[in-house]
Amino acid sequence: MDMEKHSFAGALTTSLFLETIRLNGRLLASGDRLVAGLGLTSARWQVLGAVVMAERPMPVPHIARQMGLSRQNVQRIVNDLDDVGYVTFAPNPHHKRAKLVVLTDRGRETYDAAHRVQVPWANALGAATTPEDLQTALRVLQSLRAALDKEQTDPAEQLASTR
Repeated sequence: MDMEKHSFAGALTTSLFLETIRLNGRLLASGDRLVAGLGLTSARWQVLGAVVMAERPMPVPHIARQMGLSRQNVQRIVNDLDDVGYVTFAPNPHHKRAKLVVLTDRGRETYDAAHRVQVPWANALGAATTPEDLQTALRVLQSLRAALDKEQTDPAEQLASTR
């Protein structure tokens, strides 16, 4: 069996991706603990944050695309947020079926409360390294995400086309 070998950069990229996956798991668990008292989970907090940060109400498919998540998963979470009164749905003048997700006052209050507990937590974590290292890490992750965004085909299709 002839196995492809990683270049030095490819091996480092793979290690970075694996560490990112482990970090994501820790972030989700910490986020769940951080906002549990607010009736949120990390997933709900992320989607609520996307709604808050949007310049205007958007339909679920747009929120999902912006977050890099599946429409079905975001729809399920938005439905949960609607059930607890953090968002509501409004008619979309551009599409009859794709309703707009609108933040409610209760949703804003909950997001603001989450922000108040997140700030000291992030400040404490940020103190574990230097601002320069954090800026470098941010640039690296942004450049890798941008490279992934540019991919036009499935990685398996790309691999098949090189053989």
